[in-house]
Amino acid sequence: MTRVLITGGLGFIGSHTVEHYLQNTSWHIVVIDALRHAGRVERVVDIDSYDPDRVTLLWHDLRAPLHKMLCEQIGDVDYIINMASDSHVDRSISNPVDFVQNNVALVLNMLEYARAAKILKTFVQVSTDEVYGPAAEGYSHKEGEPMYPSNPYAASKAAQEMIAFSYWRTFSVPVIITNTMNNFGERQDIEKFVPMTIMKIINGEPNIIHGKQVNGEWISGSRVWLHARNHADAIQHILQAIPPVMYSRDHDQTKPLRFNVAGDREITNLEIVQMVGKIIGKEPKIEFVDFHSSRPGHDLRYSLDGTALREAGWKMPISTEEAFERMVHWMLANKHWLK
Repeated sequence: MTRVLITGGLGFIGSHTVEHYLQNTSWHIVVIDALRHAGRVERVVDIDSYDPDRVTLLWHDLRAPLHKMLCEQIGDVDYIINMASDSHVDRSISNPVDFVQNNVALVLNMLEYARAAKILKTFVQVSTDEVYGPAAEGYSHKEGEPMYPSNPYAASKAAQEMIAFSYWRTFSVPVIITNTMNNFGERQDIEKFVPMTIMKIINGEPNIIHGKQVNGEWISGSRVWLHARNHADAIQHILQAIPPVMYSRDHDQTKPLRFNVAGDREITNLEIVQMVGKIIGKEPKIEFVDFHSSRPGHDLRYSLDGTALREAGWKMPISTEEAFERMVHWMLANKHWLK
């Protein structure tokens, strides 16, 4: 039986990954989560497809090394998907030292575990578009471009990538790095933009839009949004169809494989608010604020070029429009996730 270890599997993206693999594979899934911020057991045990015979839930704070008893509970795994990270930019700005130390320590401890693993085929280090910094209008970052992280969160993710790179080259850990755009979906924490938008429209509160004024008109920030189940499907495709390549001086293989996981179209933050309002059937209140003054290290636009993964055979299973409508209706029917 194929066994996959998912760190941060009780978080938002991690729980969608667990759900997707329960529905689309026969894999046994081992989840490690510290339950420190966004992690909630309900994200996994309350889903319809949850099967305790196929899921092993383990608590561990990955700031500490994986001890022998925990390694025995995990058992041999074919794949590791390292999703665990503190991920909220505002928290990285208000408490940068603890934030960065957490993200660096956890990737080191997971890579130390991986280099001792016996049958490991692939170690996927899940990263973000933010490592590249802002994207100029009309441009999308390609894999492996220079990194210019704008805030401590982005810098900590860039550090994770470089540490994974070093373990790939020095210790032959079978690393593949992925970078993804803003994910959204059911069970997302309300500190994130889309569920916060839903909550504010329901409550009649103003939606804060970061932007800039050009010739007296507000220009909203934008992202290429991706439903978390699409992200899970992309990682599954990589694990099943794309074996990692290892360092070799003889064959000029000097970098591990890397793939951008991006949505199908760019959407401004203003369009998101308007789209959610239309689905709910309520006119949203909108308040623009200057993106520079509202939050240090805020980037107005991110964009990734997803050509490489598409050329490797991946097709996004859920359209962006369908995914937004599905999420909004689900959150309205499960309002306890908006608290």
